[in-house]
Amino acid sequence: MSILARGTSLLFATHNAGKVEEARALVEPFGVRLISAADLGLPVPEETESSFEGNACLKASAATALTGLPALADDSGLCVDALDGDPGVRTADWAEVPGGRDFGVAMERTHAALMERRALQPWTASFRCVLALSLPGKECQVFAGRVDGVLVWPIRGVLGHGYDPMFCPEGETRTLAEMSLAEKNRISHRARAFDLFIARCFT
Repeated sequence: MSILARGTSLLFATHNAGKVEEARALVEPFGVRLISAADLGLPVPEETESSFEGNACLKASAATALTGLPALADDSGLCVDALDGDPGVRTADWAEVPGGRDFGVAMERTHAALMERRALQPWTASFRCVLALSLPGKECQVFAGRVDGVLVWPIRGVLGHGYDPMFCPEGETRTLAEMSLAEKNRISHRARAFDLFIARCFT
């Protein structure tokens, strides 16, 4: 029996349009209507936890508490081996600029940190994603996905979002930003977490 029946409205607790586009493509085949926190004008909760799991559950639970809807949230980030796992759970913070977030700045900052440490190539890294599903009156369920790869410089590609132009998945010669959405959705960290979420919730 499916946890989320066809016709269910699922709130994706994010204001990131790129994440919403990816998630909508993954869940709509199951008859679930995805709406975003931005669609409802919900506030962005402060991410105070020290792990991807903690922040994902915090965001999902806050969205359910405000709306009464089933809510899905993700916390994801880039972990660079030569930077001791940074930026990690603070990935979005590395993109903060006056007036919002600029991941071009974040990628430049990451490259500068690698240069400062004189890190030898290949610059191995992993994208990690934890999805948390909050249902009214129940504890969060979590689903984790990961993709390993290397960072490239200069950046390549204009598709995707976030660090995609800097990240080349293991076994690929293209960055995530050089792949179509369909190609990315077959291998990305978020897609892998969604595979686990879909297997649990729709089968």
